[in-house]
Amino acid sequence: MPQAELIETASGKTTGGRAVSHAALIYNPAAGGGRLRRQIHHLEEAQKILARNGIETTLLVTEEPGDATEFARQSVADGYDLVIASGGDGTNNEVVNGLAGSHVPLAVLPSGTANVLAKELGIPWDVRRAAELIPRARPWRIALGTMEPIGGPAERSGNGASGRYFLCVGGAGADGALVYSLNLRTKDKAGILAYWMEGVRQLVSYRFPLFRITSSERMLDATLVVVGRTKHYGGPFQITTGASLFEEQFEVVAVTARNPIVFLSYLPALWFGYLRRRGDVQYWKTDTLRCEPTDGVVHTQLDGEPAGRLGVSFRIVPSALTLMVPENARPAS
Repeated sequence: MPQAELIETASGKTTGGRAVSHAALIYNPAAGGGRLRRQIHHLEEAQKILARNGIETTLLVTEEPGDATEFARQSVADGYDLVIASGGDGTNNEVVNGLAGSHVPLAVLPSGTANVLAKELGIPWDVRRAAELIPRARPWRIALGTMEPIGGPAERSGNGASGRYFLCVGGAGADGALVYSLNLRTKDKAGILAYWMEGVRQLVSYRFPLFRITSSERMLDATLVVVGRTKHYGGPFQITTGASLFEEQFEVVAVTARNPIVFLSYLPALWFGYLRRRGDVQYWKTDTLRCEPTDGVVHTQLDGEPAGRLGVSFRIVPSALTLMVPENARPAS
């Protein structure tokens, strides 16, 4: 059963009983490598679609990292009824960190290199088609993940209410190293291909250091951990296939292998859906997880962006975000 809460509304244009008439549209022109003129044209068409449905939008264009978070926070303070993120996973993450704890809903118009949230909710990549879904979407109050250094205030208090929030996926080890090492200029030019190129390079150069994973359910040493809130991970892959945005848990995948050839063998296992049958891969669900280095530096990632080094703790923060969910993606109640 989903643990998210549907916020009862009078119509598809309301959130929490309040009519949606003015939305902040936060747009990252660097997402997806630019193509600014075409993207702006499509955004203008999306704004017209929303206006025909009674939702006027104010366009806020980011110029540097952190802008989307500040725009989202200011949109809450300014009394906007809705915030719409137009970009990739990194833009969504920044906006979530500005909205977390508020009751201003988030909607998505995907336009970046990758957008796991859009895939998870079945939102089309075309921003015009995506805009048509927003007026009929329904607001769900969902949990978020958070990550903070071990010994931080949330860990000491046990309430998981600080640290950096993430919506879809966190991780440490091999995927953290890939994201940390990714050349941003190559990413802008090559898009998703840049991740594959860096992945091949990491298979040759990465040491696969071990680190300690601890939760109330189990403890083990691993070289990779994926902390999922969504089934989708990145590109065509689904790793945490038992995860759900509408539950107050992570699904955790931990890999103990250290051989790069073994890691390469995971690709067909992922593609054909038998990764869970591998003896060197463990799956479980939890709401709290500690990851501590034991064998050198281990990098982390949140929603596909570099997020520092171990040790860290991952925690679920219940009822942290209102998410606009398209009709066809609504969870069973």
